[in-house]
Amino acid sequence: MNHPSTNSTLIRRLALPCLLFLLGSFNPLAERLNIVFILIDDLGWTDLGCYGSRYYETPNVDRLAKQGMRFTNAYAASCVCSPTRASILTGKYPGRLHITHAIPIQGAARIKEPLPMIEATYRKNLPLEEITIAESLKEAGYATAFMGKWHVCWENKFYPEHQGFDLNIGGNNMGNPGNYFHPYNGRWRMTPRHPITRWNTLPDGKPGEYLTDRLTNEAVAFIEKNKSRPFFLYLSHYAVHTPLQAKKDLIAKYKNKHQTEHHGNATYAAMIESVDQSVGQVLKKLDTLELTERTVIIFTSDNGGHGRITSHLPLRGNKGSFYEGGIRVPLIFKWPGKVKPGTECRVPVISPDFYPTLLAVTGLKERPQQHVDGVSLVSMLKQEAKIKPRSIYWHYPNYIGANHPGGARPCSVIRKGNWKLIESLEENRAELYNLKDDLGEKENLAMRMPKKTGQLRLLLEQWRNEAQVQMPKHNPDFDGK
Repeated sequence: MNHPSTNSTLIRRLALPCLLFLLGSFNPLAERLNIVFILIDDLGWTDLGCYGSRYYETPNVDRLAKQGMRFTNAYAASCVCSPTRASILTGKYPGRLHITHAIPIQGAARIKEPLPMIEATYRKNLPLEEITIAESLKEAGYATAFMGKWHVCWENKFYPEHQGFDLNIGGNNMGNPGNYFHPYNGRWRMTPRHPITRWNTLPDGKPGEYLTDRLTNEAVAFIEKNKSRPFFLYLSHYAVHTPLQAKKDLIAKYKNKHQTEHHGNATYAAMIESVDQSVGQVLKKLDTLELTERTVIIFTSDNGGHGRITSHLPLRGNKGSFYEGGIRVPLIFKWPGKVKPGTECRVPVISPDFYPTLLAVTGLKERPQQHVDGVSLVSMLKQEAKIKPRSIYWHYPNYIGANHPGGARPCSVIRKGNWKLIESLEENRAELYNLKDDLGEKENLAMRMPKKTGQLRLLLEQWRNEAQVQMPKHNPDFDGK
């Protein structure tokens, strides 16, 4: 006859291994979704097949749009690169971050004509005190990798590996390569004025290697290596930023293709197709590893396209402008099982929204004190509810610089509903547009609608005060000529 204490001891001994097995089998990290965030540089709103182009060929991105949600009112946080990139990483508006221009440019220094304002200074490095989306995901157990264009700092101690990324491939202080074919630095070299090794993050390329392909291969290798754990891959292509350089066979293809009314640059088209091929390779790898259903994919751009290369019609403006062509960008969001394939969202969204959205998608707690300007888009993605009506803002206390097709000058901008107001900080002048009726921003309604203009200007002023943005100062030496 067994003693009761013996029986209980035996039960415990048998139960403990079973419990440990069950606990070991349930790995909460294994249930987490993977994230692939693809950011294209200078890709315009109409530069994809799924956004209306009949010249550029983007079958893989078009397929991604059919599998997810396509946003038609998505905005970059700025009309130039560095501010938008800082905003994506932090969930904050560039004005709040005091990163309002492309690093390290001071646009006014490049303009020979007298200027009515002294542009505001801005940070040349994204502060390490900011908790980036990569840091939040890494803290939760994600493998994190950055591939490509970083451009939110001037000093290498602020590179991706110091901002939450386990791996940095190609991310440095530069906004574009000297050459898209290895060696990527092209004519650049170290000088006493610029002593930073610019391309030390891609030291081992092979002659003839194309940068877009190299970054794609690195991205695919990262996915393969981390297939058994949740990962965050930030694939930030340098393409399609200048210099215009592409593979010869693709250039030849588009030279033989009939140009459309607005699109017709063969080299630019070839660069876009290389980006599209990159997306296709990433999608194929996810399929091969059976990770597709567990991976969220975001595809977007950092600002509008270059005005001397592509057209954004019917939108007005281009990169370097705060008209719609400079800030409205493509955005595709694929979330298997949650986002209905082939859907469209017309609600305005903006770069800071990515941070809280990705936290919510991955089941992590939001960090409202960090991503103070962003809102989660999850309810819209699931088509459960729209986000609460809100205003979205831009602030640019700088000059774009000489010979830039955009020509931005100091201004603040607000969009509230269908209304958009651009406030010139030089002239204390306002432009008011109804984007529902006037997508091309042709008719300035500010004089005809003073009440609406005043309301939006007041909201702008209140937001600037709350965000503690830096303002340009009037130039006492400017004589008005």
